[in-house]
Amino acid sequence: MSNTPNYEVPGEMRDFAEKSVDQARKAFDSFIGAARRTADTVQGSAEAARTNAQDISSRGFEYAEQNVNAAFDLAQKLVRSRDIQEAMQHQAEFVRTQFAAIQAQAKEFGGLAQTAIQQGAEKAKSVMQESADHARKAMDQGTDAARQTAQDAEQAARNTNS
Repeated sequence: MSNTPNYEVPGEMRDFAEKSVDQARKAFDSFIGAARRTADTVQGSAEAARTNAQDISSRGFEYAEQNVNAAFDLAQKLVRSRDIQEAMQHQAEFVRTQFAAIQAQAKEFGGLAQTAIQQGAEKAKSVMQESADHARKAMDQGTDAARQTAQDAEQAARNTNS
């Protein structure tokens, strides 16, 4: 039977190991917290983009309906026209009003698109800044934890050698 020597781990080494585990856990928790906050911010950004897309889509359907109804109104006026001159007058009026309507619609669509792009850019900038801040904070905490662990290791080694 072989006798294995019974080595006792010095208390300083156990304390060092326990502190190291605690510091690693804290650094990891900080990193995960930063990652979750970033994910939440990105999700909010995606929700805002979805809402803007819905608004633009809804407005597009409203305009399509208005334009088709205007075309049906013209068709009805043309059918009821007494002569070609009256039909041409209805046609000219339709072209004028539709041209003005399409200009207004295009202007509003441009404004909606510009607002959506600005909001998206601002949100993206905010997300990137916040993510960088969280990452920097987690990195600083990890660096501090590593520095403290190294100092604790040095102290434990000194205490063990004494």
